[in-house]
Amino acid sequence: MSTSSPTLTGTELVPVASAARGGIPIANLRSVYRCEDVERRLNRLPNKEHESLRNTYERMLEKGPQRFQVKPSGVPAMDHLYDELPNFHEALDDIRRQLALCHDSRDALEITPMLLLGPPGVGKTHFAREVAQLLGTGMGFVSMSSLTAGWVLSGASSQWKGARPGKVFETLVEGQYANPVMVVDEIDKARGEHAYDPLGALYSLLEHETAGTFIDEFAEVAVDASQVIWVATANDERSIPEPILNRVNVYEVRMPDRDAARAIARRLYDGIRGQHDWGRRFEPEPAEPVLACMAELAPREMRRAWMTAFGNARLDGRDRIEPRDLPEAHGKRAPIGFVQ
Repeated sequence: MSTSSPTLTGTELVPVASAARGGIPIANLRSVYRCEDVERRLNRLPNKEHESLRNTYERMLEKGPQRFQVKPSGVPAMDHLYDELPNFHEALDDIRRQLALCHDSRDALEITPMLLLGPPGVGKTHFAREVAQLLGTGMGFVSMSSLTAGWVLSGASSQWKGARPGKVFETLVEGQYANPVMVVDEIDKARGEHAYDPLGALYSLLEHETAGTFIDEFAEVAVDASQVIWVATANDERSIPEPILNRVNVYEVRMPDRDAARAIARRLYDGIRGQHDWGRRFEPEPAEPVLACMAELAPREMRRAWMTAFGNARLDGRDRIEPRDLPEAHGKRAPIGFVQ
């Protein structure tokens, strides 16, 4: 995130991380839970029991319920995202429309939950991070492919050994923002055990009305998750429950075509070269044969390939990257479209 800037909202002067290329964000303070609810739960705990739960309640009271609810003060410059993410234009268009609606009003930013559907390495997670930076808010991340328990999002009952709050609760309580971007990565790979449904909590979290009083099973205190900006990613929609699909806007994200891939690789070269002092030793323009090779890679692989190539060229005493400096591709770019 960029450096903090003070923003005057009503009678409050609050420091807010500046949105990327979007000017100073507007920030209001929003309560994400009620301290009286926390105190009531804390007072009911038996002495010398439920230490973890007691610590959670005391932490909530210590931090207080108010979090920043931010949005850019105007429609931020997004041309750089359209250039960097040429295969995400449809999703970017929707974000831009909502920013145009709310930027000069008192309304909060509302973005319909998004499902980015596309092959591995296409840049779905990178897109989510860029959205969080654009809006000037935080980001929570859950990878569903490595999780089996149904309580990852919603928490587990404090009666269970080793129980803890879910990711939504942690992001809102421990974070600074009432409207973080929450990424549910590889939602199509969610696996449950017995009666636990890893996606069960999303049925209420993806609905604005019910998300406003979301109850984590560990803390058993309602939190306001209605402002969370949801971005889910998946490779295949066939294993995603229909109730989830009905609650999100689905964007089919394809691999960039060859020209777009070359442009992405070119911008990455410029970025890496400009971010490092050693970059001045290399030519300002990559050779065309090198760009042609880079265009064969998925966007996720390009940065690592450039770093390897820079290192190999330097070891060989050259200021120009050649195709032989690139690592051997472990897999070529997937065909444009989806495998049936």
